[in-house]
Amino acid sequence: MGEATTRPEGVAAAPLLSCLVELLAAFRPAFRQERPYRRSVALVLGHVFAFARHTISQVLLVLGVTEQDWSAWYRLFSEPRVDVDALDAGLVRQTLPEIPATGPYVVAVDGVQVPRWSLRMPGTSWLKAPRTPRWEPGIHRARRFFHLAALLPITRQGYSRALPLRWVPAFPPKAVQGRTAPRTEVQAACAELLWLRRQLDAAGRADQPLLAVGDGSYDAAELWTELPPRTTLVARCAKNRALFRRPEPPAHPRRGAPRKYGERAPAPPDLLHERAGWRHAVVPVRGRSIPLRYRVEGPFLVKRAPTRPLFLLVVGGARQPRVRREATFWLVSAVPTADGGWTLPHPAPELLGWAWQRWEIEVCHREIKAGFGLGEPQCWNRTATEVVVAWQAWAYAVLVLAGVRAWGLEGAPLHPPGRWWPGARRWSLGTLWRGYRQALWGGGDFSPLCPSTTDDWWFVPASSGSLGNAISASLRA
Repeated sequence: MGEATTRPEGVAAAPLLSCLVELLAAFRPAFRQERPYRRSVALVLGHVFAFARHTISQVLLVLGVTEQDWSAWYRLFSEPRVDVDALDAGLVRQTLPEIPATGPYVVAVDGVQVPRWSLRMPGTSWLKAPRTPRWEPGIHRARRFFHLAALLPITRQGYSRALPLRWVPAFPPKAVQGRTAPRTEVQAACAELLWLRRQLDAAGRADQPLLAVGDGSYDAAELWTELPPRTTLVARCAKNRALFRRPEPPAHPRRGAPRKYGERAPAPPDLLHERAGWRHAVVPVRGRSIPLRYRVEGPFLVKRAPTRPLFLLVVGGARQPRVRREATFWLVSAVPTADGGWTLPHPAPELLGWAWQRWEIEVCHREIKAGFGLGEPQCWNRTATEVVVAWQAWAYAVLVLAGVRAWGLEGAPLHPPGRWWPGARRWSLGTLWRGYRQALWGGGDFSPLCPSTTDDWWFVPASSGSLGNAISASLRA
């Protein structure tokens, strides 16, 4: 972080705070000038202490910037003074020490809605409300984004965590016109997977395969055919998905174009009645060992993607007294073999383990919106409405990555505030925010008061007013 992070002699930092300082310093090249960079660092820390809404004005109140002009802080996103693409590219490089090059670089893809109430804010449109029942769906006003998240390596206990890499607009055509052109979630997935593949190649990971996991929305012919090189996709398969076998070579020469598809394959649920061909595996998932019964079928073809063979993973259900799990189906892009055949890109148990970990991106959506306030800043500029959301996703990723480096993925480093509960086997985001607050408030090496962005603003001595600012700001919600 340059001169701004040089600590005076005798000032010690907690391990968690040291990891955060080191990470933030790595993103200095994304800012043209030093002062916008310091403002961005201050806003990152302000989000940790904001107990109410995470708007820009609310965070500035937490920082104690009450007697200054706030225009420069808003210009950080409206001009913008920050290069979001450089932040995301730097974040990919920072995840490489956590993800070994010997295995795949696993990401989860998903679409996410950020609710809004305005009819004029750029990017807003009427979308299907996710919390309405299936038999009577409703609509709400929101903005749609595409989320590309890295899944950290699974521990022995089956724990992983989703780390946002890209949070980009995927506005529908009828949305209020914004800076980014309208596109579908599948089109955004094609573009962002290609972007990530190029980032890995530039970082010296050209030989590392990229594995993407998505729900049924990404079982689309457009995505299957446009997958980047050295990239495979695991997508949820619908029960009524039309699958075709590969065409057999004709016994005799025939006129016309060669056949693209073979005969129709059985529907995925019909394969559950087969007796032979089943295999068994045990997948560790979040502290539990999940026994799975699965079978591998294929390769198959889907309409409008005749050049991309796919394998079907059929996972049988479980109907036990305490476990009730429905059967699931997953399509996996196949890779060619030396003898002209096709095979799975990775062992089936490994693919099923990552399919279970896809839920981590849903946990990330809940935490980043409900706990971190993504999408709450009231920025009406066309550029700011998109940049501030991407910046918030980056700030959340930096804070979580610092926690992973300091604490690992398992365990609860902080004693829970109560004797009746021994603590969780994996630290939560609430524990992480509490750790930052203890390191910055309890340790006395930081105060949320931010009277200026000079070289020594970082080390203003703590005072009783520092905690009062955060509490007073929350009362203004």
